[in-house]
Amino acid sequence: MNVYVRELARHLAQSNLPVDIFTRRSDTTTPETIQIDPGVNLISIPAGPPEKLDKNLIFPFLPEFAAQCALYSLRQGVRYDVVHSHYWLSGWAAHLLRRYWDTPFVHMFHTTAHMKNAVAGVTDREPRIRGDYERGLIGLADSLIAANPDERADLIWRQRAAADKICTVPPGVDLTLFQPMPREVARAALGIDPGEATIAFVGRVDPIKGVEVLLKALRQLSDVLPARPRLLFVGGDVDKLGEPTGPLASVAALAEDLDLRDRVLFAGSQPQDRLPVYYCAADVVAVPSRYESFGLVAVEAMACGTPVVASRVGGLKFTVEEGVSGLLVPPGDVEALAENLAYVLSDTDLRSRLSAGALVSARPFAWQAVALAIHHIYQRLAEGHRANLCCDEEIYA
Repeated sequence: MNVYVRELARHLAQSNLPVDIFTRRSDTTTPETIQIDPGVNLISIPAGPPEKLDKNLIFPFLPEFAAQCALYSLRQGVRYDVVHSHYWLSGWAAHLLRRYWDTPFVHMFHTTAHMKNAVAGVTDREPRIRGDYERGLIGLADSLIAANPDERADLIWRQRAAADKICTVPPGVDLTLFQPMPREVARAALGIDPGEATIAFVGRVDPIKGVEVLLKALRQLSDVLPARPRLLFVGGDVDKLGEPTGPLASVAALAEDLDLRDRVLFAGSQPQDRLPVYYCAADVVAVPSRYESFGLVAVEAMACGTPVVASRVGGLKFTVEEGVSGLLVPPGDVEALAENLAYVLSDTDLRSRLSAGALVSARPFAWQAVALAIHHIYQRLAEGHRANLCCDEEIYA
């Protein structure tokens, strides 16, 4: 979500709409205000102990956070036209700030507790308080932004949100950063054999990302393809020697159990400007998630001209065009994932067609278009109207 907030703010500022981003201060050395881009300020607000906290421990400090935000604006003599919050905790802070600022607020859940719990294991479920407060925010926010048509439908039919306050605007992708580069150049940068069949996975180590399904599919591929494919695993933590640590160590252990350890390159988390190298080095990018509100990895890969094999869930059903930019499989289906990855890896013509289609399919998700749609929502809110803008027709094909 940090990428989303920063990129949206940057592109709004480029349209002459300055943005202040408020965040909770997590250490004592961070300056109060940092200009992170022209027209974009990151403001660190004291609330609770000045240390990193688990997200489930932040809620009690929201009133203090909102009060300190209000004091900051009073000291600076700043008046805001609209507040845009993300995730339920920030949404509740925005609700409190509306009382101080008498300012409308628009909220984006990115995903809700209900949708996440529908696919979560027993130990991965979101706390009840999150669902309760999300239902409250649905009624309190002046406008809601859904990341995909499925999320909009869920908000209306299951969460009883008013349809005329919801607009569907997906996140964007930076097409100046994510663009094709010669595969041999990307592979040389990573030390990968130019002729080796290669799959990439980019994402955090989380059961909802379907990592176990991907490794089991890779095991099947190793048994049926002439040469065992390589997996580039981008995400998680590695030590100075490149060995997986923390939750990623359990992924490496599973790869070892499946006799795949020598076929998986654990790259750890990578900065945004490094990701295109991994996407372009791969023949195909796998997105085996159990749920995605949008599927940013899929769109980034498509913008690089790399085909995608993804789960038919959430936003992925709308970002990945079946047979055009990639292939879709049932979530959690090891055999289907392996079969469709094999199709792409073994069929050069199919791979070329999907690559060309991926480039075209990614274009509507340019940040410029997304920021324009959201700017339109802000304008309507500032004018006192509900933001009943049919953005789904503008962004989604």
